[in-house]
Amino acid sequence: MKRQLAKYYKLLVFFVCTTLFVFCTQIVIAQNNYNLATQGKQNVQLIVSSDFVVTMDETQPVIKNGAVAIKDGKIVAIDTQDKIRASYRANRTLLGEGMVLMPGLVNGHSHSAMVLFRGLADDLALEDWLQNYIFPAEGKFVDENFVRVGEQLACWEMIRGGTTTFVDMYFEPDIAAEVIDECGLRAMIAPSSIDFPSPGFQGWDDAFASSVNFLKRWKGKSDRIIPALAPHAPYTVSPEHLTQAIQTARHYDVPLTIHLAETQTEVKDVQQRYNATPVQHLENLGFLDPRVFAAHVVWPNESEIALMAKRGVGVIHNPDSNLKLASGFAPIPAMLKAGIDVGLGTDGAASNNVLDMWNAIRLTALIHKGTTLDPTAVPAKTVLRMATLGSAQALGLADKIGAIKTGLQADLIQVKLKEPHLLPLYDVMSHLVYAADASDVDTVIVNGQVLMHQREMLTVDINKIRREVVSIAEKIKAEFRPAN
Repeated sequence: MKRQLAKYYKLLVFFVCTTLFVFCTQIVIAQNNYNLATQGKQNVQLIVSSDFVVTMDETQPVIKNGAVAIKDGKIVAIDTQDKIRASYRANRTLLGEGMVLMPGLVNGHSHSAMVLFRGLADDLALEDWLQNYIFPAEGKFVDENFVRVGEQLACWEMIRGGTTTFVDMYFEPDIAAEVIDECGLRAMIAPSSIDFPSPGFQGWDDAFASSVNFLKRWKGKSDRIIPALAPHAPYTVSPEHLTQAIQTARHYDVPLTIHLAETQTEVKDVQQRYNATPVQHLENLGFLDPRVFAAHVVWPNESEIALMAKRGVGVIHNPDSNLKLASGFAPIPAMLKAGIDVGLGTDGAASNNVLDMWNAIRLTALIHKGTTLDPTAVPAKTVLRMATLGSAQALGLADKIGAIKTGLQADLIQVKLKEPHLLPLYDVMSHLVYAADASDVDTVIVNGQVLMHQREMLTVDINKIRREVVSIAEKIKAEFRPAN
């Protein structure tokens, strides 16, 4: 019996040793094969692939079965999936079967924390809406906590819709910057300055001084937070203060944004006060230059359009709020023809009700066909460019964002093409403009960081935001009374 056990034991030892030898040999062979396969490949943090890559780069506008390699937050290569895999190895790879990869949307004009006033005052003219509802509500409710929660809600909504960069023209900029830094988005923060009392300020002097202090603290501090100045509008800011604002922007080399020629009432008011239309009034002050980008610009005349093009002023079109407030139809085809850099924005959710760039994209494509009676007036490719590279150019950020191009920041989104409203597929750009919506956005990447994947939010606590929004809304419901 002992001899048999010894024999079985030897056989068992032989079997185990043989198995381990074969297993180790296979590991060595696999490692050698891997080393051969990856020899000469560059290491990157992330590779993102999709059925289509829409680049907004004229040299290669659409790449089928394409991929992008990302390192240190920047795009290092764009090519077919086979070529990217042959040249790069990544810590993480995001596949994109049935998707399109494109630049993140750039929202060129918003008042982000105003999401907490969503639906508070609807179906009103701009002047009535501002003077009797919004300004009183801001005076009563806007504080640090309001801005923090509102900014969090706005970031959640924008990430879900594929916006990767936005302009925030509002109050409490340090709170906004803190929230944006945490959620991972890119933003140009332009605290609003106005001649009369606003939340936390007595008037222009203290509001503008606070804005200047903010830009001093944040200029160059973050790759994703860009400080800017924002005198509210020609009808709410005196000529002396407008001059102070543009001189300060030039001194500190920062962008400046302003509401401009938004309504016929504004045009008449400025003409009566200064004997000039709003754009010409700014020109008379020496205000117009390439660092300036103006929101709305619904009522410029032909000479003013030519003047803005000459001065290099960017324009942000906000079709949703212009329609809802009955401000009119901005002459976008004429501006584009003149060579103005025109981008898109949502405006605040108090006047638009959603921070949804896909709505702005579709409306822009449709409105200007109807107003010009020309179906070719603003084609799909042009509108998609306005929502990405066009906005980036208007903001002076085209050297950083707006396209999928080597050297630019990796601000990208994947959009699903599998839902019934996106089938069949003949022209991917047409689908993105006329058929896609915010719910089709699958993945959002900013600076190489994944903020949302497969619709799962990765950088914000949505349950906490819901609770805090409800709490603030209950207070507003109980205490708000319009001025009229």
